[in-house]
Amino acid sequence: MRSRKETNKKKKRTWLKVFATVIVVIILLGGGYLFYLWNKLNDTVDTIHSPLSRDEDPQRQKELKSIFKNKQSINILLLGVDERAGDRGRSDTMILMSLNPNTDTTMMLSIPRDTYVNIPNRGMDKINHAYAYGGTDLSVKTVENTFDLPVHFYAKVNMEGFKQGINAIGGVTVNNKQDFTQDGKHFPVGEITLNGKDALKYIRMRKQDARGDLGRNERQRSVINAAMNKVASVGGVTKFGDILEILGDNVETDMNMDRFKSLFSDYRDTRKRMKTLEISGNGQIINQVWYYIVSDSEFNRITTAIKKHMDAK
Repeated sequence: MRSRKETNKKKKRTWLKVFATVIVVIILLGGGYLFYLWNKLNDTVDTIHSPLSRDEDPQRQKELKSIFKNKQSINILLLGVDERAGDRGRSDTMILMSLNPNTDTTMMLSIPRDTYVNIPNRGMDKINHAYAYGGTDLSVKTVENTFDLPVHFYAKVNMEGFKQGINAIGGVTVNNKQDFTQDGKHFPVGEITLNGKDALKYIRMRKQDARGDLGRNERQRSVINAAMNKVASVGGVTKFGDILEILGDNVETDMNMDRFKSLFSDYRDTRKRMKTLEISGNGQIINQVWYYIVSDSEFNRITTAIKKHMDAK
């Protein structure tokens, strides 16, 4: 009897040791994976980091340091571009995102690509031509001058990378408000799930939309919002390694690793409350070219709304 009891105790202790060992291995593997991801994140940020000429100014870096230290609002210009070898192309998508960590709110302004504005040192033209004339530098300057707002950072995404990114997170689900067909793909009204290829078609349609660029911009914002929420979910986190690989091949930004860490720690909850702005204007043909004409009062309205958002506590 005593021998049988001792044997049972030994078996229990053995199983406890085995169980404890398994737990330790899981923890070590998890820690190793996190360490791998952290190193991969560092490598990716180094790859995509592409500062602008203005980033060499020590005063600018001092101001940015103060902004993050005091958890003030920041504005990020998203540029979606179609670039091919030997061709800079134009910015197909321009979205100004304003993140306020005090109210956990993000305001998104889609800028119609045909908007008639003054491009520094180039004169009046479509705002998306700024990228063709002077790349990201000139695009940032043009947006800052047009709206009298600071653009603290930019993020430029090649549209091929956008497609790959949507696939990496397993697609996105959006609420489609208009039945249409684009490039052979039918998009019915209601909740639809999009893979990368279809998402690109979805955000590019505008000719069938009575609202033109405004409707197109709304679809862009809905896809971006859905993607942000998907990445923040558990499912998105498990695909983090794939996402980083795609980012490294298709994204450029002037945010370094320290900025990314601050963005994650202090600004990540701003995605929870999304607000949108639309620019009202009218189409007009000037010298046989179609432009989107926006009044000074409308530009002022947009500027006032974003500044109010930035200052909110």
